[in-house]
Amino acid sequence: QVQLVESGGGLVQAGGSLRLSCAASGRTFSVYAMGWFRQAPGKEREFVASISRNGGTTYYSDSVKGRFTISRDNAKNTVYLQMNSLKPEDTAVYYCAADSRSLVGGPGYQYNYWGQGTQVTVSS
Repeated sequence: QVQLVESGGGLVQAGGSLRLSCAASGRTFSVYAMGWFRQAPGKEREFVASISRNGGTTYYSDSVKGRFTISRDNAKNTVYLQMNSLKPEDTAVYYCAADSRSLVGGPGYQYNYWGQGTQVTVSS
């Protein structure tokens, strides 16, 4: 089992940047494919980005491609989401997710561990 704790959220103006972190504890971090998801008020949770166990494969939603970058540091048991050129429509609670059943994970994958989320608010 793994415990996930997100941090780094906050209030930022449109065009600004934030870096989210997700620290994992418990089982060896490198066995988990990781993902970031978000949920805006009144909307379904949606996939944002994912990264494979070794960091070699990443996926992004079309809405964030070219602006967000997912990365991981297995030595620090942490996955990151660098968010640049933020837009008001990026406002949401951001969740990280983990799963050890897949090498890669991805947009349609059902992750089995979730963090509590961190709020990101982008003002116009």
